[in-house]
Amino acid sequence: MSPLSKSLILSGRRIVSACVHRQHTSLTTELIENMDKKATWDRFYAESSSRTISFKNFEWFFGFDAVRDFIMPLLQTKSHPDAVLQVLDMGCGTSALGPCIYKHSPLPVRVTCADISPIAVRLMQEDVLAKAIQPQNLSSQLEFVELDCTQLHEHYSPRTVDLIVDKGTTDALLRSKEGKGKAGLVLKQCLKVLRSSGSLLQFSDEDPDARLLWLETEAQEQGGDGCRCWGAGGWGAEGSVLLLLSSNPPPSCIAVTVYRWIIIKSNE
Repeated sequence: MSPLSKSLILSGRRIVSACVHRQHTSLTTELIENMDKKATWDRFYAESSSRTISFKNFEWFFGFDAVRDFIMPLLQTKSHPDAVLQVLDMGCGTSALGPCIYKHSPLPVRVTCADISPIAVRLMQEDVLAKAIQPQNLSSQLEFVELDCTQLHEHYSPRTVDLIVDKGTTDALLRSKEGKGKAGLVLKQCLKVLRSSGSLLQFSDEDPDARLLWLETEAQEQGGDGCRCWGAGGWGAEGSVLLLLSSNPPPSCIAVTVYRWIIIKSNE
């Protein structure tokens, strides 16, 4: 077994065990092996919601407050002063991350919370409607959509998104038996729909060396927006993509170290 595969398996078991320790053993096993499958997440959210009387957001790694200072600065610069910033919470599940961006952004944003599970989407729609969340900027918008993130082009035109937040979605794909190819497609789709100078912000508990290796390999296989590693602290660009690595974990997370990766699309 390669060091990369071993890292992915061990990390995947840690995060699934920490997050679903109250779930049935068969579901835990299914999550470890099939986190790339729609049926797995439908079952997860259906069983999770059935165990509680009132709805409760489920957060992988941490909630919005832990990473607010990482996310909000990426919304400070607008390429088009009069435009609404397009934000995608990719693989949102039932996290409150997207609604919190919508609520707290001083600039006008259109936050799209996308997930492959229609059950997660329905639960979030009902929760937001019940809470009647009001945005800081009255021009901001919030929507929840059922969407396979390997097919972002079905919802977005090329170069239209300012920020994509990936909190564990790529991790889930890479740790699945059949998900590695899908993770590559997701990365390709993200780079396609991002504007020039747009950002893809990934949060991951994966070993940095393993993620760097995957990003470098995937960029070479995808072609076009290729990247290369220029040192232990970051990435350089060949073409239209700049990737930066920070190994500082957010201040609040569960019993794993979580890293943030900022992928910035350069001016074309």
